[in-house]
Amino acid sequence: MRSLLAAATISLAFTLFLTPLFIRLFRKIGWGQVIRTPEDAHNPSHHTKRGTTTMGGIVFILGTIVGFFVGSYTGGTEPTISGLLVLWMMVGLGIIGFIDDYMKVRSQRSLGLSGWRKIVGQVAVAVPFGVMALNFPNQYGETPGSAYISFFRDIPTLSFMALGVVAGWILYLLWISFMSVAWSNATNLTDGLDGLATGAGIFTVSAYSLVTFWQLQQRCHSAALVTEYTAACYDTRDPMGLTIVAASFVGALVGFLWWNAPKAKMFMGDVGSMAIGGVIVAMAVLSRTEILSIILAGVFIIAPASVILQRYYFKATGGRRLFLMSPFHHHLEMRGWPEITIVVRMWVIAGILAIFGVALFYVGWLAAV
Repeated sequence: MRSLLAAATISLAFTLFLTPLFIRLFRKIGWGQVIRTPEDAHNPSHHTKRGTTTMGGIVFILGTIVGFFVGSYTGGTEPTISGLLVLWMMVGLGIIGFIDDYMKVRSQRSLGLSGWRKIVGQVAVAVPFGVMALNFPNQYGETPGSAYISFFRDIPTLSFMALGVVAGWILYLLWISFMSVAWSNATNLTDGLDGLATGAGIFTVSAYSLVTFWQLQQRCHSAALVTEYTAACYDTRDPMGLTIVAASFVGALVGFLWWNAPKAKMFMGDVGSMAIGGVIVAMAVLSRTEILSIILAGVFIIAPASVILQRYYFKATGGRRLFLMSPFHHHLEMRGWPEITIVVRMWVIAGILAIFGVALFYVGWLAAV
């Protein structure tokens, strides 16, 4: 518990007190947000946000790293491989987002990396993560990830390796890459209003910290913690390490939200939104809850789902629109909803889904007892 408190506190203090320094630094080097301001009356007017300091995701990425290492060593243990893999995804996808942000700022246009280049970068981060996740077994033979699709834990009938080693590895890495691309783009699309993605990320990753902490209490190899509940135990390799990194990330996001809440003094940029997606992917894979992540992080599905529906409806109806504008939060703006109302209500949805996901996880444990 000391490790968790230290990790969250250090990360919170880092982003809460140092973000103003980063705001001044980024403003000095010209990292201001590029806002599209077309004269088309069908677009919400965000022109007043133009020039607001961006790439703030760098701040909470650094805060998470500092908090994780301090928290780990405070508890008298070295950082776990699972925790380091979460940092890999956070930093790796954050770098892809940073390149995208930098290209936009440098050219003063809202066009950064092309879609396919971004996907190539996301896959380049995901593949090494997937390979490392199936290595580094501990003394009990547990690796950080597994070759199974998981819900509350691994589903025994859904093993990639059942198709053979070569085909299994290919399908497994495709699965990891798909999740990485899907979640990082979903969080990226959600980051369209001040504080929206930050608050949603707090709820989602907080839920994951509860999941992994419960897995810590019910480890399969711990006779002290698992007695008559052996059938419901968890094979997660480093539940404590995952909980520490989740606590660090939540603490960093809470501190950053102070400066990112409407009206934002700093935007997280793609570097931040894609880092959030990286943490969600890594936590889902390493805690063996990949399908459950659809519920826990369900708020991040709303934006990409609305974009997909808009596109297909537009093609199917010969140019008619399902929403006034996509993603969905911009549709609500066009309907006259104040930005703060949209943000807070999306946070409420994120909280409800996070609570429901954790409750479902617990019910799954009860069913297995």
